[in-house]
Amino acid sequence: MKGLSGKVVAVTGAAGGIGSAVCERLQSEGAEVYALDLTEGTAGHFIRTDVTDENSMRAAATAVLQRAGRVDCLVAGAGIVEDDVPAEEMSVEQFDRVLAVNLRGVFLACQAFGRQMLDQGYGRIVTISSMSGNHVVNTPQKQCAYNASKAAVSALTRSLAAEWASRGVRVNAIAPGYVDTPLLSRKRHQFDQWLAATPLGRFAQPAEIAAAIAFLLSDEADFFCGSELLVDGGYTLV
Repeated sequence: MKGLSGKVVAVTGAAGGIGSAVCERLQSEGAEVYALDLTEGTAGHFIRTDVTDENSMRAAATAVLQRAGRVDCLVAGAGIVEDDVPAEEMSVEQFDRVLAVNLRGVFLACQAFGRQMLDQGYGRIVTISSMSGNHVVNTPQKQCAYNASKAAVSALTRSLAAEWASRGVRVNAIAPGYVDTPLLSRKRHQFDQWLAATPLGRFAQPAEIAAAIAFLLSDEADFFCGSELLVDGGYTLV
């Protein structure tokens, strides 16, 4: 991808299925990748980070700046889902946990690294939303907190894009459908229903999502601003 070689990129949720693929893809493009997560993944310079904790996120941003001298790009990708909990049975603690990682974690990452980008007058941010942010996924699993958190990430992305575009920081989102990751593998009993509802008849591979993210970070996407790129195999068409 044009313009990624030599760029300094921070990735949150870097040890996950999509996060690991993103780190590997960006490294293959010549980027200097910093992998932020609670556990170490397969690629990038690891910095242990709790995305829900403001001090931890600020410390991670400072560490990247000290090591690399700047930060050019951020992929805010940490996310979780509670396992099939109906809304009437979901505890406040379960709801808050999903929002803490999926929404507050994205905001804290964008804020911490966005400050550096604004100071230098240049930056590229991609948040990871979901097809569930605009299309309520309610069958067969129940996931009201996840749906709500991803809808909020979409709105946050547009808000940051509107605020920061004139100051040199471009913010966009990727909205994946079902992706073949360890997180998905826990729900094998639901695979047939998901695949039947996906026109392409398969799940995305993490590398396919990573390719879309690499595009949004690249110079080839310089006129994308507050956009959300849907990569769902056609799931939301039907």
